[in-house]
Amino acid sequence: MTTSSRPTIVIVFTGGTIASTLDREWGGVVPSLTGGEILARIPEIRAHADLRVHEYGTFPGPHMTLERMHEVRQIVQSYVDDEAIDGVVITHGTDTLEETAYFLDSTIATDKPIVVVGAMRNSSEPDWDGPRNLRDAVAVASHVGARGLGVLICLGGVLTAASEASKTDTQDLSTFTSFDFGPIGRIANGVLMIHRTPLHRETFMVGVLPTFVPLLKSYAGMDGTLISCAQERGAQGLVIEAFGAGNVTPQVYAAMRDAVERGLPVVLVSRCPVGRIEHIYAYEGAGKHLHEAGVIFADYLNGQKARIKLMCAIGAGRTVSEIRRSFEWMDAVGTGTQ
Repeated sequence: MTTSSRPTIVIVFTGGTIASTLDREWGGVVPSLTGGEILARIPEIRAHADLRVHEYGTFPGPHMTLERMHEVRQIVQSYVDDEAIDGVVITHGTDTLEETAYFLDSTIATDKPIVVVGAMRNSSEPDWDGPRNLRDAVAVASHVGARGLGVLICLGGVLTAASEASKTDTQDLSTFTSFDFGPIGRIANGVLMIHRTPLHRETFMVGVLPTFVPLLKSYAGMDGTLISCAQERGAQGLVIEAFGAGNVTPQVYAAMRDAVERGLPVVLVSRCPVGRIEHIYAYEGAGKHLHEAGVIFADYLNGQKARIKLMCAIGAGRTVSEIRRSFEWMDAVGTGTQ
């Protein structure tokens, strides 16, 4: 913390519902508020911290690309490297918030708090949740107890680890949940309560990010067409959402095995929202044979986060065997803790 009694927090505004208003010309809700305009509606937010504003943009969540995530990462990195800055808050559309948060968590090594925040109600609604969420995020980023926890997501008074959070509800104000492990902590009336630390974190020194790493979801009767097409179009890695504990159709198994034999890193996750990938079933297309064929198992990560991690690992120049060790860390250490 700086020598001042008040922490200095940077808020990077990127858009999303928290910055949205009802625009009758567009016929719906669109991001339009700048960071300064949002803060002008929350004057009390400056009571306990000195705030700096970085206006990145007013993008809706679906417009956040990997290139923009990388730009945001560079911005945040420059601030956490500044000794005068105590923490960083990033506003973001909730649709892709978990992916940007996990990308930042996977590429920025710092003890300083980084908090990603959004809203489920827009500013034209009487129950706009943006002010509360932003106040909470600034309080968390200002708190010494949030140091060393990695990137956190803050909505509805609930804190979740970027490596664990999933958007679970299209409307609920506390939409981000860690299905397997629960929240990192909560904040009520400005008081931060930390329950635990994240299960696992790893950061990558990313150079050039790969441009094409598709995520494919298994469905009944799926064949290998999409996997073959991805290879033909130059995929640099693949993530497959499997059934249950990690099983696919025989046709998908054959296509995945071919991709692995061609040297492509292929990562398997479950399409179930809870639980980890296992290699216990032994029929054709089952987890045991997939693992033996060289498919990488992603433990508890969901598909969108496994894709982010695979892109970071490829961008960091990791070999396929190194990528496997990164994903299968629980098997490597033999326990569920670091």
